[in-house]
Amino acid sequence: MAAPEAVAYVTQFSPFWRSLLAFAAGSLSVLAFAPFSLHLLAVAGPFLLFLLWWGASPVQAFREGWLFGAGLMGFGVFWMHISIDQFGNVGTLLAIVITLLFACMMAFYYGFAGWLALKILRKQGGLTARLALFCLLWTLFEWLRGWLFSGFPWLALGYSQVDSILAGWAPLFGVYGVTLALTLGAASLLGLLLGEGFRRLTFILLPVMIWGGGFLLTGKQWTESAGESLTVSIIQGNVAQEHKWKRENLQPTLDLYANLTRQSWNSDLIIWPETAVPSFVAQVDDPFLRPMEQEARVNRSSLLLGIADWKPGDKYYNAMIALGTERAVYHKRHLVPFGEFMPLKPLLQPLIDWLQIPMSDFSPGEAGKPLLRVAGYSAGISICYEDAFGAEVIAALPEAAFLVNASNDAWFGDSLALPQHLEIARMRALESGRYLLRSTNTGISAIIAPDGRVAARSPAFEQDVLTGLIMPLQGLTPYARWGNWMIVCLAFIGLMTIAVAQRR
Repeated sequence: MAAPEAVAYVTQFSPFWRSLLAFAAGSLSVLAFAPFSLHLLAVAGPFLLFLLWWGASPVQAFREGWLFGAGLMGFGVFWMHISIDQFGNVGTLLAIVITLLFACMMAFYYGFAGWLALKILRKQGGLTARLALFCLLWTLFEWLRGWLFSGFPWLALGYSQVDSILAGWAPLFGVYGVTLALTLGAASLLGLLLGEGFRRLTFILLPVMIWGGGFLLTGKQWTESAGESLTVSIIQGNVAQEHKWKRENLQPTLDLYANLTRQSWNSDLIIWPETAVPSFVAQVDDPFLRPMEQEARVNRSSLLLGIADWKPGDKYYNAMIALGTERAVYHKRHLVPFGEFMPLKPLLQPLIDWLQIPMSDFSPGEAGKPLLRVAGYSAGISICYEDAFGAEVIAALPEAAFLVNASNDAWFGDSLALPQHLEIARMRALESGRYLLRSTNTGISAIIAPDGRVAARSPAFEQDVLTGLIMPLQGLTPYARWGNWMIVCLAFIGLMTIAVAQRR
């Protein structure tokens, strides 16, 4: 059977088999991400979906795009049910239902991408225009998912490539640029099957240029040294989440972190994870923070730790506080809906009272550059989920000589959330051309090099002190200079060009 006939055969599957293939394509795409890292599946998944979209109606494309997204999100972020179950007071069954409903909502982005593509084309359009439209809309809707309604950029396709040669494009165009490269590769494969004559050469050259360009860009130095190397220590306390906020565990937790820190006073910078101190600044300032601050000064070291902060007016903040040469505080700005704040709180008060999620009434910090002065340099700070937003992380540049992310993934147990979150942090290092220091409560703590490589890491679910050297850096990558707007504008220009051509 010739290639075009084989494509026609697949597109003529019954609705059941088409739906099953779309769901399977999304489900298998999860294996492209950490910890599996089967990179080529990030091409295979979109290829199968584009194959189904090729002969689809707008309604079919919506259904199959939605099923692809349901498979990707349903399996990829199923770990969310762990925190809802264990800390949301709803029971396992309802926690699973809530998680699956969330996955189904996120799947709509893929459905709308397919629907809009076929609406624009209206059964017309050449091979190249049709495939380009699939790629551009996929990228735009993935970017839209990353900020609309507070945003959920998890499992953006580009994250899967931090260890492939396509990672070379990240400092130029960011994670969504890598996504576009992947979808163009998938479209080229379909174009190779459907194209004829000289056109097939185009679909051969395009992936060669994409992967070849990524190879040539791999290892390129976008930034340069800003000073002498620093010794850093990352303290991983491994305090179980279910015990962390119990009053009787406060002092043992403080003693644990203090003792581990005292073994590392020879480091220039010591970092504790998100809310490592399970209390408010005002409650532990005199008996604990000030003595630790004095020790840091005596040892000419900086201590950066996670703690909750309270301000007049009953405002609570998820914070990082720097102690040592000077004291400064960063308040988390991008909060997690339902985890750290409740949207539509007046309407959802009964739900809030029922869920009883601890520390779920935070206020967002003020806008501005997320910087703290530590170890003689400005550091770009993010807390937990904030590092999933590349445009917010690069707001610390060019001033930041390195990046710090403090997280607490203990909410999600021993699940895919841990390696997936580390993969996201690695993309932020790549995009910014900076070292990223990742401090977590139960793992995975890591020192990430500017090329996205994990220079050192702590084992998960163990107490550990991770010590290593980093280089303060200066300069801007193209992505750090322009953010997501380069790839978004490029996608919009391509989209408008195709739309205008179709109308004519």
